[in-house]
Amino acid sequence: MGTSGSKSRGLWPFASSAGGGGAEGPGGQQALARARGGRAATPFVFTRRGSMYYDEDGDLAHEFYEETIVTKNGRKRAKLKRIHKNLIPQGIVKLEHPRIHVDFPVIICEV
Repeated sequence: MGTSGSKSRGLWPFASSAGGGGAEGPGGQQALARARGGRAATPFVFTRRGSMYYDEDGDLAHEFYEETIVTKNGRKRAKLKRIHKNLIPQGIVKLEHPRIHVDFPVIICEV
């Protein structure tokens, strides 16, 4: 409890070679980080998955609704029905400003 998924699976990309009290033996995180490609991971994130969808017309939104007319007791009433079909996910979105990775250990304090 208290660890993120990537740390618990041994996929910690921010292992530093300067030491720091971690597992530095032959089978520790240091060796795992070097064995996975040797490149140092950056603590910044430059892209994210988009949370919006395209509809058939090419419009982009989080949710799409269709107005339907319902007759109840002789009165016509407009009701909104959410559309779930024929929506295409937005895909990968480039961020304007890089953000710090969620698994990067950092302490932010105000002085």
